[in-house]
Amino acid sequence: MLPDSFYHPEDFLALRKILLEKGLLQKRLGYFIKNMLITGFLFSLATALIYFANTFLLVIFAAAFLAFAWGQVALLGHDAGHRQICTDSRKDSIISYICSFLLGISASRWIEKHNEHHAHPNRDDMDPDIDFPVLAFSEKQALEKKGIFRFIVRHQAHLFFPMLCFTAASLRMDSLSFFFRKKFSETWMDITLYVAHFVLYFGLTFLLLSPFHAVIFIGVHQALFGLYLGLIFAPNHKGMPVLEKEAKIDFLREQVLTSRNVRSNWFINYCYGGLNFQIEHHLFPNMPRGNLPKASKIIKKFCEEKGIAYYETGVIQSYREIVAYMHSIGMLLRA
Repeated sequence: MLPDSFYHPEDFLALRKILLEKGLLQKRLGYFIKNMLITGFLFSLATALIYFANTFLLVIFAAAFLAFAWGQVALLGHDAGHRQICTDSRKDSIISYICSFLLGISASRWIEKHNEHHAHPNRDDMDPDIDFPVLAFSEKQALEKKGIFRFIVRHQAHLFFPMLCFTAASLRMDSLSFFFRKKFSETWMDITLYVAHFVLYFGLTFLLLSPFHAVIFIGVHQALFGLYLGLIFAPNHKGMPVLEKEAKIDFLREQVLTSRNVRSNWFINYCYGGLNFQIEHHLFPNMPRGNLPKASKIIKKFCEEKGIAYYETGVIQSYREIVAYMHSIGMLLRA
């Protein structure tokens, strides 16, 4: 049980007031239009490269390039899902559905699951992002594993990065599960876009490439796309404190203490889509990503004044910490 000093809900209101006065919660449509143009160019160029991929190495290069472009589309869909882009939420929904069509992932399911994660990050039995059959993020989860899953968790530190290659496949399976759980009247748009994506994806790939090259392209592209998504999202919370379901903690401290920032520069900001400012994003998910660098200075200072541990580290160190944490959990089953 956390001490009472971890429950001061008024602190978040004070912080929000500061950011409102600085104008950091205002929309930045121009910023996102620029991002959309760049992302659209990358996506179009990567797709066009498939036409010229007539050797094994060019197939691998085209697959890797398209994986990166798809990652940027996913980040744009993430922004739209959080209503960061437009003042009219319906326009954000349209952007979100376009991105879901381009990626073959249900927008409705992703938003539903992601909102659950934001409400209770790293909280046992409440955060879907730490609830996987093949991974464990707490002692309780590790000890509950059975059979092959127990074996995988035992060695999860070594298997973690290879398993990230299946991130996209996991999202697709989760979308399918969502379709079966919901009424068709609620999911017809997602299903239509989902099916249309794969008809177009497989159709174009096998039309432009030989069958052998097409199979290689799809395998490499999907694996690298999943790996890119995993590398972006893993540092956000993996290896940070996991809270008990009944933990009494206010919103500000829950978001800050369970999140990890990755030190930024323009390249990191672009590749991570602003999610390297995970603390700021979790506190204010509808804040445009372009405002996160300025907000981080204010929030970091505010946390220092309140005695709240604000954690930030480098890219490589963040992955080291994840692997070390996964190793410590797996050790419980190796003992």
